[in-house]
Amino acid sequence: MTATTPLFLWGVGLTIGFPLLAIVLGEVIHRLRRRGLAVANTVSLVRNVLLPMLVLLLFLEHLLGLDPATRLFKTVETIFWVCVIHAALSLLNVVLFEQAEADTWRSRVPKLLIDLARLFLILLSTAFVLASVWNADLAGLVTALGVSSLVIGLALQDTLGSVMSGIALLFERPFSVGDWLELDGVVGQVIDINWRAVRLLTLEQEMVVIPHKLISSTMIRNFTQPNRIHAERIRIGFSYNHPPNLARQVLKSTALETKGILLDPEPEVFTLNYEDSAVSYEVKFFIRDYGDVEQIRERFMTRVWYAAKRNNLTIPFPIRTVYNFHGPSSQQKGIDKKFSESLQAIPSFVPINREQDALVPTSSGIALQHFAAGEKIIRQGQVGQALYIIVAGLALMFSRDPDGQEREILSLRNGEFFGEMSLFSGEPSLVTVIASNDLEVMKISAAMVHQMIDRQPSFAREIGQILEIRRAAIQETSQPPRP
Repeated sequence: MTATTPLFLWGVGLTIGFPLLAIVLGEVIHRLRRRGLAVANTVSLVRNVLLPMLVLLLFLEHLLGLDPATRLFKTVETIFWVCVIHAALSLLNVVLFEQAEADTWRSRVPKLLIDLARLFLILLSTAFVLASVWNADLAGLVTALGVSSLVIGLALQDTLGSVMSGIALLFERPFSVGDWLELDGVVGQVIDINWRAVRLLTLEQEMVVIPHKLISSTMIRNFTQPNRIHAERIRIGFSYNHPPNLARQVLKSTALETKGILLDPEPEVFTLNYEDSAVSYEVKFFIRDYGDVEQIRERFMTRVWYAAKRNNLTIPFPIRTVYNFHGPSSQQKGIDKKFSESLQAIPSFVPINREQDALVPTSSGIALQHFAAGEKIIRQGQVGQALYIIVAGLALMFSRDPDGQEREILSLRNGEFFGEMSLFSGEPSLVTVIASNDLEVMKISAAMVHQMIDRQPSFAREIGQILEIRRAAIQETSQPPRP
């Protein structure tokens, strides 16, 4: 064979082999991406970067005959080894961490530790490239790095302090990504832990970056660990005129009916203090996720107002109240006026005395009550002792089907009444009535209803007709669905 034969073979090999290998790798990448495997990115890196650099290196050495000791060849070889290191680290990261199964040690390795390990491998690989390609004296390089690292360490002592504090936090693991924390007075959810700091996303959707060095010297309050259940406390004051047991009962029942508040552990209510203008109570309830605390707190506080109105509980202003015992107060006159206006919205067939002078709402067995959207006025399975007439708002009537699912029977508007089935039968209610929006009702006691029927028997006929229609609707709901 002549001297030009190896040159010819290398030329043919590179000319044919490189395109064929690129096509094969392209097909492999396509199949890996169709299966959703992360290793496809590493193979793509090999085809697009590493393979061309390898071909260039072989072309310079075997076709152009470039001396490996030249600066150009060493530069290309260095770039090639950098590509090899990059591809190797990418493959290692995919195999060990990105494809790790849930609840394994690989899935629980913090990102900061992975970054530090990658930095160590890069430094080690750099030393190998300098020694093998550029024939660098590693002993002298280590000595030079020792002196320069001292200078760099003094200049970056705050940053390095944060890194060391981050490493300490990694081993202690007081929190992880997804936890809700309070750090240095800032409350937020951990969205990232990197080599220098922790990033929190606050309830105001603002990102706060807190360095590890600051975290190591402050108190950490974790709302998520050891379990996700969080106890929230709210203080409310009621007038001295109301018995504490009544106030505590109203607050506890309101908490139990609020969506998002857990029934187990059960809410607790404490009588805290006798303050200048009110008796102070504290409600302690539990929620499953701290991220919902604002919505649940708002929902509970809204319902407290309605519950207080229904039970005639006064939330006093933080001022001195002067009581007038010589006749009705202006507040009572306002109640009477509101009561009189509400009576005008009741249908004419309801025998209620609409004369202003005859109204005694606090003692006549008739009272105005308010319910917030979503509150239950009547619960299925409980015995009712009153008739309710809607003054303003909308209510929905539900009944359970044979599968235990609540199905809507009808909607009730101004002038319509409910509660008659349980009131007249004395049996548990067959329906649940829920306020669709803010609801104002006239609550009429059983004794008052019987007096109204005695005074106007046609009222009983009106109730009886409506009662039969609703019983038929309930009966239809209770039937199993037709095949």
